Amino acid sequence: MKQLPIHESFFTWQGEGVHMGRSAFFIRTFGCPVKCPWCDSAGTWHPDYIPKDIERQSPIELAEMSVKHNPDCVVITGGEPAIHDLTSLTTALHERGLKVHLETSGAFPLQGDFDWVTVSPKWQKMPLEENLRRADEIKIIVESDNSIDRWNQAIHKFITTTHVWLHPEWSQRDDPSILRSITEWAKAHGSPFRPGYQLHKLYHADLLDSRSRSNVPLGGNQKLGF
Repeated sequence: MKQLPIHESFFTWQGEGVHMGRSAFFIRTFGCPVKCPWCDSAGTWHPDYIPKDIERQSPIELAEMSVKHNPDCVVITGGEPAIHDLTSLTTALHERGLKVHLETSGAFPLQGDFDWVTVSPKWQKMPLEENLRRADEIKIIVESDNSIDRWNQAIHKFITTTHVWLHPEWSQRDDPSILRSITEWAKAHGSPFRPGYQLHKLYHADLLDSRSRSNVPLGGNQKLGF
């Protein structure tokens, strides 16, 4: 059974989207070719921030770690998890009765059986139509005051009854123009658009598990070497 490169795995709760507040075991894979300039998990790909102790782990090992915590769901994220074949991992998790959620940019074909798919599209590598159609929820990162309008134009035909979250890019979470654009869009358009937030960061929830790493936020700063 093929092993996967894992940046970190830890027990916390889901801080975003429809499943916010539910207990979750997170498996963060290593590697990402998308390389967003504001990435908040730069340790998964950025040469200046990659940890020295990245390990390859088997799907069975990861599934056994997950089931010990009896989580509401297991969230596979990254980096960009879809660059890996996740079939064996999702099978191992399902065999143990666990729900499997995926968080992806949607830019690569999905390999595995997922109970919930969150697509967060990125301009650096556009999502595949098949993944936008498959998405149970879409998470738009609002990095400028015209981000929502641009994404709405780009993927409008895929926005039907799917939940569409509008998240301020974390380094700009206090920017009045960003927050106002989200508020005004939600008021003007209503469902399926909903203002979102990374609530777990306010609680520092992930860091309560010692296996969680302090992820490096680039915050759009090109001087950081991106």
